[in-house]
Amino acid sequence: MRSRVLGRTGRSVSVIGLGTWQLGADWGAVEEADALAVLDAAAEAGVTVFDTADVYGDGRSEQLIGTWLRANPGSGVTVATKMGRRLPQLPEHYSMEHFRAWNDRSRRNLGVDTLDLVQLHCPPTAVYSTDRVFDDLDALVADGAIAAYGVSVETVEEALAAIARPHVASVQIILNAFRLKPLDAVLPAAQEAGVGIIARVPLASGLLSGRYTVDTTFAADDHRTYNRHGESFDVGETFSGVDFATGVRAAQEFAGLAAEAAPDATTAQVALAWIAAQPAVSTVIPGARNPEQARANAAAGAIELPASFDAAVRDLYDRELRAAIHARW
Repeated sequence: MRSRVLGRTGRSVSVIGLGTWQLGADWGAVEEADALAVLDAAAEAGVTVFDTADVYGDGRSEQLIGTWLRANPGSGVTVATKMGRRLPQLPEHYSMEHFRAWNDRSRRNLGVDTLDLVQLHCPPTAVYSTDRVFDDLDALVADGAIAAYGVSVETVEEALAAIARPHVASVQIILNAFRLKPLDAVLPAAQEAGVGIIARVPLASGLLSGRYTVDTTFAADDHRTYNRHGESFDVGETFSGVDFATGVRAAQEFAGLAAEAAPDATTAQVALAWIAAQPAVSTVIPGARNPEQARANAAAGAIELPASFDAAVRDLYDRELRAAIHARW
């Protein structure tokens, strides 16, 4: 597993991490033993960063990671959590009072004194221009409650505003073969500023596994069912905002390109390897629902792709997705 520095945290992390939204909620039920087995498998495969949030399963994801941390002292795993969605998404709720309460809860859930990395969880756009918010985050670092802070964003404009802040350590953004806009300005700006990039939704909610057809269905409690049109949160978080039928068609073509580029790898592994190949990306955080999937994802960190594959990805995006996707986020 290759490693990179996670921006201004100064921490070395694996290029393939583990996203743990699915261990908390919104992807169907996962038993505790199964969740811990996923964490075990990921760590054994060289993953050194777990991404979570205080609202994933109302804290269940953090609690599971806390259980794992207690069973694996000295693991060296960096835990990146998020805060800001326990109240309605209003700028006035991003206050020191709420920050302390949310951070105290996350520290209890994880069983740690200091949180490795806390990210604002896709806050309202106005938050990025509010100096007080970032002063408060600086104070939390000075107090030792958090070691570093970053942001998770919905749009390129938000990412660029965050990168311009002097103490933002990392920016988490949707980046995958079906969401290329961050390549234009965000990744170059982050690399120049020394800000880490955490790539989320790397498989476009599973589309880029190449396994779905237009007839594929998902559980009622899976966001790929209930948020397909943005009913519960930003539609860009589900299938990267791509219309499902269009995404299935594009994914089938992507699968063919992946098979040519890396015949011994799965389509999903190639999708992850392509993101990890972007030099400004610190880590990619696919989710996993079982140990086998966690190990397969981690193996993508060692895959080398031919230079021609990047051009093929961009051509597919331009033909099938750019018109509907590029201007939106």
